[in-house]
Amino acid sequence: MHLADKLTRAVFLMLMVALTTGCGQGSGEEEPDSGAGAEASAPSMAVRLVEPADGAVIDGSSVRIVLEVEGLEIVPAGTVQARSGHHHLLVNTGLTPAGQPIPATPGVHIHLGQAQTEHELTGLEPGDYTVIAVVGDAVHVPLDPPVVDTVTFTVGGGGSPK
Repeated sequence: MHLADKLTRAVFLMLMVALTTGCGQGSGEEEPDSGAGAEASAPSMAVRLVEPADGAVIDGSSVRIVLEVEGLEIVPAGTVQARSGHHHLLVNTGLTPAGQPIPATPGVHIHLGQAQTEHELTGLEPGDYTVIAVVGDAVHVPLDPPVVDTVTFTVGGGGSPK
């Protein structure tokens, strides 16, 4: 029950943050913040898989995944903060249902819960791969609206990545 109490508290705090920040969705007349450009609406949130390039052919059995975000901050899992989250990589699988936490399945659902922006996929067999980058909240639930990007690549065997 102790974990359930923590999760309930985290969800409550996230809801309170969402209610006090307006979730970035509204009439465009949000309260300004103290930063530069406060008169403009908050930028949309996006994640981008920088490496590998979409359609790349990888030699060897590993590939470096590099991620960038826009309009949000990457923070460690468990951090409840507006416009923030942490990365998850979904390898050769689809998105989890809306509102559901991303499971932890070795080699399939990879949690980058320490605010990492890079990850090495290792031990890859030759073949085609699809990796979906998903930004999740403090308790691993994908942000709403979803902040995702997808890359496909082929592992062909042999030397180093091309």
